[in-house]
Amino acid sequence: MKLKTSKLLKNKYIIIILCFLIWMTFCDRNNLITQFKITKSLKEEEANKQYYKNEIKKDSTKLYNLKNNLNEVEKLAREKYLMKKDGEDIYIIKEKKEE
Repeated sequence: MKLKTSKLLKNKYIIIILCFLIWMTFCDRNNLITQFKITKSLKEEEANKQYYKNEIKKDSTKLYNLKNNLNEVEKLAREKYLMKKDGEDIYIIKEKKEE
């Protein structure tokens, strides 16, 4: 066993390959650890991109409905901004949170 180990360590190609692997794994600016972190970050950003595309699609649909449907405008004004017609009363009912 000792003979094989010493023989391998004397082989310059094995030593160079080992040094290269150590260098690429830990020391280089673009080492493997950094590459894994970058890949993980890229996947997260692509998921965020898909989420925002879906949100843009939903908002575009709402905007189109608001521009083309007066009932939607009235609904939004009543629900979000608590607007009312003349002679109407608005009652706001809040539900208690269970603890």
